[in-house]
Amino acid sequence: MALDTTIFPYEAPEKDLYELGEIPPMGFVPKQMYAWAIRRERHGEPETAMQLEVVDVPTLDSNEVLVLVMAAGINYNGVWASLGTPISPFDGHGKPFHIAGSDASGIVWAVGDKVKRWNVGDEVVIHCNQDDGDDEHCNGGDPMYSESQRIWGYETPDGSFAQFTNVQAQQLMPRPKHLTWEESACYTLTLATAYRMLFGHEPHDLKPGQNVLVWGASGGLGSYAIQLINTAGANAIGVISDETKRDFVMELGAKGVINRKDFNCWGQLPTVGTPEYNEWFKEARKFGKAIWDITGKGVNVDMVFEHPGESTFPVSTFVCKKGGMVVICAGTTGYNLTFDVRYMWMHQKRLQGSHFAHLKQANAANNLMVERRLDPCMSEVFAWDDLRAAHMKMLRNEHKPGNMSVLVQAPKTGLRTLEDALEARR
Repeated sequence: MALDTTIFPYEAPEKDLYELGEIPPMGFVPKQMYAWAIRRERHGEPETAMQLEVVDVPTLDSNEVLVLVMAAGINYNGVWASLGTPISPFDGHGKPFHIAGSDASGIVWAVGDKVKRWNVGDEVVIHCNQDDGDDEHCNGGDPMYSESQRIWGYETPDGSFAQFTNVQAQQLMPRPKHLTWEESACYTLTLATAYRMLFGHEPHDLKPGQNVLVWGASGGLGSYAIQLINTAGANAIGVISDETKRDFVMELGAKGVINRKDFNCWGQLPTVGTPEYNEWFKEARKFGKAIWDITGKGVNVDMVFEHPGESTFPVSTFVCKKGGMVVICAGTTGYNLTFDVRYMWMHQKRLQGSHFAHLKQANAANNLMVERRLDPCMSEVFAWDDLRAAHMKMLRNEHKPGNMSVLVQAPKTGLRTLEDALEARR
């Protein structure tokens, strides 16, 4: 169902290309737009891979929507797309250039002829899962298992780091009107990913009173994981690597915080039975003791919220309780995961991969934001020209706790409506 939208009347010329922040007449689609583009020959760090180009505005299929991007979220998809790892996006979509960006807030600007639920002028946020909708997984199953499933802005060439983006109509969700454009843009990817990890894998869906170990507790994923764990009446144990982030994590509602730099059991697991393994085991047990200091003696965590991968996975599989689950959605420290499988089969633990979320899960998470039950935890907003610098901070792990956004068509921070944006341009 389309939102109730009151379109503020304004005058604007019709042009083939608009400067950043210029708002075309409502529903008028120019021929070209500005975008931060990646090309295969430029694969490398974001500061060189991403270049500002003028490209054609995408044309719509019948079930697609064109969105005027007001602000976009910064996440690791942009880093991976720039580097071309773990895969090059060009190996998937085969287009000559790639526009990254898998989070956005904006305004519906044009709709395909089969789109019924959305109208020009609707204010929206975009979730990043696409599929073709024509197999059994998309019709009665889990769309995330569809062979056609892909991530917009990473596996598709037309992400949010442009004045316009085209998406499937099912990717749209109502924008929380109490948030600014930049706050609305920063949360959907990480929030929906965290939601599926915690609630999407029965029978290990999170339940009241359970304990969850959250790696990277001050980051985008971790900050939402802690808040979602609280909404479920469960207990979050946050892991940080910098003492300056402890208060931030505790204020989010964590039951306790552990600094991983107090321990030396990171990286790939040493060969079982060697002196190196014995040293690792002592440190891992010390880490487990730190968890008990929060949960109670002998109380291991029901779930481990994993995404660093290579550096933490051996410990995650060790500290998880019998019959518990380690759920993982990324490998930001590396992909070669090792663990002592004896503790896996003897204690009947579950290893679960998790990848973003389908619309029902994303919408459930978004409703929590609309209802003001979650904080977007936006830590920093970047100007359009600083988009590459934002990705470099993320690559170097120099970004602040929480989530980052970049302004696109919104001319400054703090704006909540199209009217605000038009007034700010005068």
